[in-house]
Amino acid sequence: MARSLRLLSANLANGSVSPCALRNLVQSWEVEIAIVQETTPPLAEALSEVLPHGDFEPATDYTGMGIASRHPAEFHRIPLVYRRLHIAKLRPELWPGLGAELELIGIHIAAPHIAPFWAQPRRRAAQLAELFRYTRSKGVAGRVVAGDFNATPMWPVYRAMVGEFVDLVADQAQRHQGTSARTWPQWRGPALFRIDHCFGQGLKAAHCEAVPVPGSDHYGLLVDLELP
Repeated sequence: MARSLRLLSANLANGSVSPCALRNLVQSWEVEIAIVQETTPPLAEALSEVLPHGDFEPATDYTGMGIASRHPAEFHRIPLVYRRLHIAKLRPELWPGLGAELELIGIHIAAPHIAPFWAQPRRRAAQLAELFRYTRSKGVAGRVVAGDFNATPMWPVYRAMVGEFVDLVADQAQRHQGTSARTWPQWRGPALFRIDHCFGQGLKAAHCEAVPVPGSDHYGLLVDLELP
């Protein structure tokens, strides 16, 4: 059986999640890679305690981001018009069961309801354009783009993404005759929408699940990636 890698993508609600709850979540689900949005300095520190390799850009203004990893990886960032891409490259010699290089990209697309409202469609489109400029120029055996896209499958951001990538969550649900994990909202009842996504090139997901993140208004997206 092919080895899988367990990834968690989670919006941490600008520090509303407690560091203890985050540590417990990562440990209880045996997460190997965490891609986080809206992370603050205490949450970045908590992640580093359980996933010792990583790169964080914590903040208290909803722009904090980062990637944390169980094993060593090569980390870097790509500037965007709003926030940055956070990138981790995993190499076979450092990751058990990995047969080829795997690239993981964390992204947080600007929310459409933030003022000035008229600027958000252009800002969101510019973020995607810069993402695609990078991914089209860098070929790898396997690639994942995960994060809070602030877009359901009905929105242009999502439709642009599936023009370039496979929606790993929807693909896994279709192959197993299930339903795609929904991640928002949490505070006002059951999750009804899917605005957090995990897209891929060159690989599939063996399992996908929405998991509660205590204190956040998003569910976390837990994805078991079939390694290339």
